[in-house]
Amino acid sequence: MGIIKVLCYGVRDVELPFFTASAKKYKLDIECVKEYLNTEETAMMAKGFDGVLIRGNCFANEQNLNIFKELEVKYVFTRTVGKDHIDIPYGKQLGIKMAFVPFYSPNAIAELAVAHALMLARHMAYTVDRASHGNFLVDSFMFSKEIRNCTVGIIGLGRIGFVTAQLFKGFGATIVGQDVFKKEGMFDVLKQVELDELLSVSDIISVHCPYIKENGKVITKEFISKMKKGAILVNAGRGELQDLDAIIEGIESGHLGGVALDVLEDESEIFFKDYNDEPLPKDVWNKLISLYPKVLISPHIGSYTDEAVKNMIDISFENFLEYEKTGDCKNKI
Repeated sequence: MGIIKVLCYGVRDVELPFFTASAKKYKLDIECVKEYLNTEETAMMAKGFDGVLIRGNCFANEQNLNIFKELEVKYVFTRTVGKDHIDIPYGKQLGIKMAFVPFYSPNAIAELAVAHALMLARHMAYTVDRASHGNFLVDSFMFSKEIRNCTVGIIGLGRIGFVTAQLFKGFGATIVGQDVFKKEGMFDVLKQVELDELLSVSDIISVHCPYIKENGKVITKEFISKMKKGAILVNAGRGELQDLDAIIEGIESGHLGGVALDVLEDESEIFFKDYNDEPLPKDVWNKLISLYPKVLISPHIGSYTDEAVKNMIDISFENFLEYEKTGDCKNKI
């Protein structure tokens, strides 16, 4: 087996050392570029490579897959859990081998969710912003409830949801959780309850469930109406889970105490771009950011940590070697 040549798209400067170290470890010949796969020109960059490694906001659509096929690219892998940016049926039709990363450090997303919740619970964005303008007055909006006196609801009890529960438990909070499947081995951290009960008792709700198109949105007007008045909502999972109009209504009515989002539906239109205070493409997004500091938005940085990046790269490179050696891969798409 010769050395596999891989083009890695969308690599940030801080990620380069991890790519270099992992390539040496797995004996791959890689080239890293900052460009995302989103045009015919960027797809043509793969000439001479055996495979490409993409990320979210890289689009392996019909046009780009056709180019890869013409360039004799055998592998189109993503270093993400999500696969929506790949036209999977068409890739299979072309005979291109595809793979993904089924999981990476759950702490990365869990810690972000907790950080968002704490910022809202202690009104830190509001307070620090005022201080940055020389206003050091303490007002009634800064008054906070301690986390140990809160009930935290976790929706989705996979790896990420459970780690999030453990972190909040470390603060002394009472934890309740809900999942479509009953989970074992969690009784010492949380109590599993039905969704309606979780919504009614939780001061903070953190959403970590997958998006299943057939089931539709989870965070709806009805969902929010069942939440405890003044509760905080955090979504570091999938943007498709939420109805932004319902969230905005919940904030404006005062029913929601605060909302933090690391994800948006159609987020590729704005994430990783600088609009420099110019209006965003959708009115609902403009309305959402106008509600700061009760609404906090981060540009999908849940996995932007040292450990998560290392996991994603290592597993991706393992996928290349497994396919090359055996013709198959446990993480194939």
